[in-house]
Amino acid sequence: MKNKIKIIPKFKNEDEERKFWDKNSFLDFVDLKKVIVNPSLPNLKFSTKSVLIRFPTSLISDLKVIANKKDVPYQSYVKIVLAEAVKRELNVI
Repeated sequence: MKNKIKIIPKFKNEDEERKFWDKNSFLDFVDLKKVIVNPSLPNLKFSTKSVLIRFPTSLISDLKVIANKKDVPYQSYVKIVLAEAVKRELNVI
């Protein structure tokens, strides 16, 4: 017997959708035979942009020390710190 793919209903709000997915499996709503496991995305664009920021040498040294203790590259650490600061500021406003 062939399983029939269910149709996802329209939701009035996020709470209604959340309750629906708490009780239902997404597997009932997709045809697994049509799922592409390793899709080719040749036109995918990076969602990042390079910027040039000049920091005092001592600040870079301190950032490298902290990042090293956290076992992350210092540029990644700078992105993490900036993202947290921006999030904090946006929540204050």
